[in-house]
Amino acid sequence: MRIQEIRVRKAGIQSSIRNAFISFSEMTLSVVRIRIDPGGKPVEGFGFCSNGRYAQNEIIEQRFAPRILSCPPESLLDEAGLPDPFKIWGAFMQNEKPGGHGDRAVAAGALDMAVWDAVSKLAEKPLWQLLSERFNAGHADSEVLVYPGGGYYYPGKEVSGLQDEFRGYLNQGYRHLKMKIGGEDLATDMRRIEGAFKVMEGPSFLAVDANARFDLETALAYGREMEPLDLFWYEEPLDPEDFLGHSLLAENYLPSLATGENLFSRQELLNLLRHGGLRSDRDWIQLDPALAYGLTEYLRVIEILENHGWPRRRLIPHGGHQLALNAAAGLQLGGSESYPGVFQPFGGFADSIPVIQGRTRLHDTPGIGIELKPELHSRILELME
Repeated sequence: MRIQEIRVRKAGIQSSIRNAFISFSEMTLSVVRIRIDPGGKPVEGFGFCSNGRYAQNEIIEQRFAPRILSCPPESLLDEAGLPDPFKIWGAFMQNEKPGGHGDRAVAAGALDMAVWDAVSKLAEKPLWQLLSERFNAGHADSEVLVYPGGGYYYPGKEVSGLQDEFRGYLNQGYRHLKMKIGGEDLATDMRRIEGAFKVMEGPSFLAVDANARFDLETALAYGREMEPLDLFWYEEPLDPEDFLGHSLLAENYLPSLATGENLFSRQELLNLLRHGGLRSDRDWIQLDPALAYGLTEYLRVIEILENHGWPRRRLIPHGGHQLALNAAAGLQLGGSESYPGVFQPFGGFADSIPVIQGRTRLHDTPGIGIELKPELHSRILELME
């Protein structure tokens, strides 16, 4: 059993959409293939980083992959003779200094996803089942709450366009929906929120996302307007590392807050838990395993969260991809984001499994399930030629 090859390519997911902080007109991501020889037909694992942080190919090609490939093959195996994701993670993170997460965390996330895809294929189990058996005493959720990360700003998009978008998600089976705020003024955003309510079941099914656009004064102003609405959550109003600001906001905004998609390490999570003032009975943590050093590190994140008195159900990973969905099911998290209409073909879940009443079931195919999205699988194979 040995790792034969690690290949990384850049893919574009450019789009005319924007949130309150960035447009996606230049967005790229890294796609990774790891090929493992088990002593017969090679097994391939695939991974990619989530949207929003650009491709990080050079880190993988110049540092991570050579470190893995230089290791004696047996040093990367577990007791059962399968590749050990923790040993592989430790190998590629050798000689990496603490701090300076960001781009390095994104590169690690893409590579680590490919490792877990390959390992679960070698174990002949869906990833969610492997995670359940190894890290959750065999417990798993048969279906997962999912919500579309939508409501982006488009050129010329009015409230009626937002309503049409949301009707489309509801027709696909979703119940909880998310929209962007902060890209217009407060009055305009409140009209957009009110317009969204008119096509939804109620305010408690709507989350809003400011993408870290606001200073504290603006975040509080939005909070005063939105607090009576009892939204599902108010996401990332402040810079992700403004822990004091989050603490002050939490003192003044009683409903649910959500943050964490732009935190990339357990150290940053610890600072949020210690200093961010978040409340374990209502707030949500959104670290993305494909951006934050991978699923291997995400398992350590869960341990830290629980050691600080938080239930793992308050984790609801960002990303809208199948890795997050597998983690949510196998580790019994709070749910998973979905991207049914954007960032294709990388966003969303298995084509053949529908969303019903806001929840989706899991696949029974070994691996993450990338092959169950034929357009995505074909795109990855094309990139790797």
